[in-house]
Amino acid sequence: MPVTDYLERNAKLYPDEVALVELNPEENDLRRITWKEYELIEPDRFQPYRREITWSVFNEKANRFANMLLSRGVKKGDKVAILMYNCLEWLPIYFGVLKAGAIAVPFNFRYDADEILYCAELAEVDVIVFATDFIGRLEANAERLSRGRLLIFVGDNCPSFAESYHQLVADCSSKSPDVKITDEDFGAIYFSSGTTGFPKAILHKHQSLTQAAEMEQIHHKTGRNDTFLCIPPLYHTGAKFHWMGSLVAGSKAVLLKGAKPETILKAVSDERCTIVWLLVPWAQDILDALDRGDLKLSDYELSQWRLMHIGAQPVPPSLIKRWKQYFPNHDYDTNYGLSESTGPGCVHLGMENIHKVGAIGVPGYRWQCKIVDEQGADVKRGDVGELCVKGPGVMTCYYNNPEATAEVLKDGWLYTGDMAMQDEDGFIFLVDRKKDVIVSGGENIYPVQIEDFIRKLDKVKDVAVIGMADRRLGEKTAAIIEIKEGQTCTREEVDDFCRGLPRYKRPREVIFAPIPRNATGKIEKPRLRKMYGAERLVEEQNRS
Repeated sequence: MPVTDYLERNAKLYPDEVALVELNPEENDLRRITWKEYELIEPDRFQPYRREITWSVFNEKANRFANMLLSRGVKKGDKVAILMYNCLEWLPIYFGVLKAGAIAVPFNFRYDADEILYCAELAEVDVIVFATDFIGRLEANAERLSRGRLLIFVGDNCPSFAESYHQLVADCSSKSPDVKITDEDFGAIYFSSGTTGFPKAILHKHQSLTQAAEMEQIHHKTGRNDTFLCIPPLYHTGAKFHWMGSLVAGSKAVLLKGAKPETILKAVSDERCTIVWLLVPWAQDILDALDRGDLKLSDYELSQWRLMHIGAQPVPPSLIKRWKQYFPNHDYDTNYGLSESTGPGCVHLGMENIHKVGAIGVPGYRWQCKIVDEQGADVKRGDVGELCVKGPGVMTCYYNNPEATAEVLKDGWLYTGDMAMQDEDGFIFLVDRKKDVIVSGGENIYPVQIEDFIRKLDKVKDVAVIGMADRRLGEKTAAIIEIKEGQTCTREEVDDFCRGLPRYKRPREVIFAPIPRNATGKIEKPRLRKMYGAERLVEEQNRS
């Protein structure tokens, strides 16, 4: 059944229970108000710290938006883009799109004006819903974006090239629209991260959305009394489908703006959060703040917090070891996935398998996995190959890109581009991205293995290993290292520490610099290669 049915169910069974809370710690007003109270406040004069909506209001808002879209001629299969930061309006708008039978197309809020135009045209978007922060970026291409599209502005002081969301939905019915949706209907287009160039549009059926929601609830045993803290951006499959475990359970979730350590712990404490999904940098920041004494756990009520889970990138085992020292009673899970598999969970560690920290885990609920060589044949356990996944959450295609689709979809299997190996117990370990493998002197070097090792050096906050051009070896390893605040570190210290690595894996270059990560916490290695690899190649050529 489509995930919209879960929203309808929750509105009937738990109409007056809180569904969503929005927290904005950067605002000074600490009043707690409901959505209806908020709508009575004069615009531009008040931005609350905390807002909330119940399941019934959530459903009504989604219905109003769906009925508005239908009244403006939006048809089943039309595409509606959403360009907003996390806020209380985001999910009701998303579900309104689904209820109208349209295809939801979340945009990365980091897109610049040209990327917005590119994605709108690639996905053949019919409607763009956007908020105040994006007026300038849309205005830059307003003439082209407005051509044949409805532009809807969420906020006050609507720009002249758009129509006001609040005015459009004000008189629309709050009843469910009469649109039949099936699992085989198209439900969403998500975009690849774009770390290798302009993003690709990933088309999913409703079946994928339901699979992701039900799998999340099962994997983390989300119950009616749980409260999920959501910090990452909702445009990304990871955040949204982790939240959908709460949708299936009918339990509360909190949308937190901000990821400072004290902000996260205060939200967990104040809202009695039980499940928190963190990215690696945020978990590291919390641990570093605790190590420095900037945070004291005794200042917060955290006894109800039962699960911390991480995804979006390989997780250093040393990080979880440190985490368990501060939070010995926490369950832990890691989730592997990609937008082509409707986000996290096609492989997951499982809360009962913390003894296997370092692995991404085993096939998730309703998923199959295999590891293959360059010819597509299964490799034997212990050997490295490309990870492939198969299940009800695999994308339909890259929209309008049959060549790219054919490269990754073969006989129902999604070729992930990630290199992995499976141990004797069947647990899968991520080795690296296929494109990130460094070939040095004929040896395949997997950067993640070196990164995990260097992170054990106490002074290191973050590290990324890339390949640099080398006349003799073809490529050589380079470690970009970000040092913890207040610490100093030398090249000699790094070299001494890395004597614990086989000689061919030791970094031949060490650069002390910040590590750039995208909104989902992934290291931007193409950016690093551009910053350092190409420049060093020119230097090598000039010296030769």
